[in-house]
Amino acid sequence: MKSLWLTARLDIAESLRARWFGIYCLIFGGLVALLFAFGLTESRVLGFIGLSRLLVTFIQLTMAILPIFVLITTVRSVAGDREAGVFEYLLSLPVGLASWFWGKMLGRYLVIFLPVFVAMAAAVAWALIRGIEVPWGMFGYYTLLIAVMGWCFLGIGMLVSALARSTDVAQGMAFLVWLTLLLFLDLILLGVMIQGRIAPEIAVGFALVNPLQVFRTAALALFDPQLIVLGPSAFVILDTFGARGYQLFALAYPTLLGVICAGSGYWVFRRGDLP
Repeated sequence: MKSLWLTARLDIAESLRARWFGIYCLIFGGLVALLFAFGLTESRVLGFIGLSRLLVTFIQLTMAILPIFVLITTVRSVAGDREAGVFEYLLSLPVGLASWFWGKMLGRYLVIFLPVFVAMAAAVAWALIRGIEVPWGMFGYYTLLIAVMGWCFLGIGMLVSALARSTDVAQGMAFLVWLTLLLFLDLILLGVMIQGRIAPEIAVGFALVNPLQVFRTAALALFDPQLIVLGPSAFVILDTFGARGYQLFALAYPTLLGVICAGSGYWVFRRGDLP
């Protein structure tokens, strides 16, 4: 455990010195500042007003930015250290492979999640100062959703990083994974259903395998409990899970997917040719 925490601290220190971390914090801090500047806390959309409207917009933007940021920065972890010859030194130190791998993942997770959480907490603090009502239930669920989203794509990134033999290949694979997930969102699936006459249950099943679609639908479910914007697919989702059940599924499934991908990445990393 001591080696794990030391590895996590080392990864956190390296991330804090990296340029990507400054850009990452600037993006999410800037998003909140811009949303306040454009007066979203004063607008009303479908009954959502004040901080509720800001959080809905923020979570939608986060789902577009966070996954690709996590994938691109994470895939450099194992592949980058392999290219830099870090493993040759690692094998000569009293640090186990499990401590290094999971410590690196823990440190990266904290670096990924905390800036987004701080941005949301800053929005809540400003709302309290301004006397704006805070939707604590929405804030809590969106915080959990972002935490799960970060974990899920971090696990995928660690698996890709373990599989790739160079940083360039790892980044290309990460971009390909992100692009594939984007292609299997609602509009593409509806086109497949129309052309191939696929049963709605099968198409929705494919959608629910896609973590991006799961996060997007969960965010919409809190904003629109009847999922009107999803059209006929909403009936399949609500009949299968129910509104509350789907919110729980949106937290459980990506967490499990992240664990499976991270575990697979560690298995590949342990059995592979480290140097």
